[in-house]
Amino acid sequence: MRLDKYLKISRIIKRRPIAKKIADQGRIMINDKVAKSSSSVVTGDKVTIKFGNKTLVVKVKQLLDSTKKEDAEQMYEILEEKYEQDFREI
Repeated sequence: MRLDKYLKISRIIKRRPIAKKIADQGRIMINDKVAKSSSSVVTGDKVTIKFGNKTLVVKVKQLLDSTKKEDAEQMYEILEEKYEQDFREI
């Protein structure tokens, strides 16, 4: 399954065009390699996503073509979620 489609169906990112944009900016990695929106995702992959000051690391558990909101979280397992703080002097 394409990376952008997986992120949208799993509801990690709400809209597919946004998932595509983030991936094509080099802010998503699959198994520690920079991924594009068209990269393939398979069960067991480790996906790292950088959102501004937040980094989310998930493990792909399932690939589904469509899902209900309450079932979306079964598609992945959160391995790590960290926030970076901005320490600029004022």
